[in-house]
Amino acid sequence: MTYARDERLNLCSLLDQVGPDAPTLCEGWSTADLAAHLVMRERRPDAALGILGGPLAGYTTRVQRGMTARMPYPLLVETVRNGPPRFSLFGIPGVDERANFTEFLVHHEDVRRAQPDWRPRELGEQLSDAIWSQLSRARLMLRKVPVGIEFARDDLPERSGQHRAVRMTVRPRTPVVTVTGAPAELLMWTFGRTGAARVRLEGAEADVAALKQARWGI
Repeated sequence: MTYARDERLNLCSLLDQVGPDAPTLCEGWSTADLAAHLVMRERRPDAALGILGGPLAGYTTRVQRGMTARMPYPLLVETVRNGPPRFSLFGIPGVDERANFTEFLVHHEDVRRAQPDWRPRELGEQLSDAIWSQLSRARLMLRKVPVGIEFARDDLPERSGQHRAVRMTVRPRTPVVTVTGAPAELLMWTFGRTGAARVRLEGAEADVAALKQARWGI
């Protein structure tokens, strides 16, 4: 499997194309900030501990800003393109694919969808199936959502979908809201990119409203 590597290279090509000052879906981040984040995540484990918040979040922010200020943008992008160093956790064989597939796919879309002329990608069934298989981890990111969540994929031709799971419970509680879309859209929604994800929310009006008001993702 090379999905993580493919998304890494595709993202870097796009970063080269749009330059350091282009917008992203990550609030407050330019493309240079996003590139610095990815470099820090793989090469500064001391600072990466604060990515999800907590007492080290301020330190993480300072290190990332320092990278953005000190490292030329082409070097940042090339460092991301080269992949994790051997001494990194992500350099362990197999870890890059497991840990970075969704990370790089989401950040690739963070750049794509922030541009005014973006269009959905044709991902194909094999890649979409791989994304769908990753969505079982969504329960960790949605653990504070105030309703139960069921995913339903709508991207499969009727015949091919007959022998494949097209629904997945990711937060088993009631009441339930069903979130419907292609796997990539469900992934973006799971990561908190709710305004840029092409999904449908179905459930009782009050439950859907409560879900729309909730905040999650990274």
